[in-house]
Amino acid sequence: MPAFVLLRHALSGLALAAAMLAGAQALAQPQAPAMTPAASEAAPDFVAATQQWLDAAVDQSRANQSTPLRMEVSLGALDGRLRLAPCARVEPYIPAGARLWGRSRLGLRCVDGQARWNVFLPVTVKAFGPAWVLRDNVLPGAVLGQDDAVEAQADWAAEPSPVVADPAQWVGQVASRSLLAGQPLRQSMIKPAQAFAAGSAVRVVAKGPGFEITSVAQALTAGVVGQMVRIRMDNGRMTTGVVQDAHTVQLAL
Repeated sequence: MPAFVLLRHALSGLALAAAMLAGAQALAQPQAPAMTPAASEAAPDFVAATQQWLDAAVDQSRANQSTPLRMEVSLGALDGRLRLAPCARVEPYIPAGARLWGRSRLGLRCVDGQARWNVFLPVTVKAFGPAWVLRDNVLPGAVLGQDDAVEAQADWAAEPSPVVADPAQWVGQVASRSLLAGQPLRQSMIKPAQAFAAGSAVRVVAKGPGFEITSVAQALTAGVVGQMVRIRMDNGRMTTGVVQDAHTVQLAL
């Protein structure tokens, strides 16, 4: 499958999380109000300070993006059953293995208090940018054409699979499953179209400095443009080559 060219260079959930983490480490930790035994009473001020910390981390990561995305960050609520000891300073952090992309969580730990505690706060990160959105439902195996999608804004972080923002990378591809109208096209939704089936007769081309040899062979596996395929030559020898088009396989010399 050819590499997908995205408008935002190297954008993925993992890449954004790393950028946010780097930005977060460079920021001063917010000074949250002391938490009383009734955590719900102090929650509004505490959440506001944490929201500011997250907004700063997002702004830091956005500075490194080649294609700007409109970011929205929202916090959930702490478990109302929690009873946390008073704390003079609460430090937000990104848990190991977590990704600040889509629905995630943020760690909060008391670093200045009589009792040290650690809790997690739900976080939702949205990243709106240009995408190709399907006009109608698409059946599995259908070949996508230019008219099947329209350019619109979409939340890149709504799903783990990256958005395919370059039409050259999805036009002519095949739907890998049932797709619904309104969905932005993502890598997991498409796959290369089959050029020929196993058992097909194909033209084999072998090129070298100053020469080109052609022959006929039989495909032993289905062929996809740009990918390797196994073939059987007329003399019975089996080898592999790269599919060039619906009829041609090129051998590597």
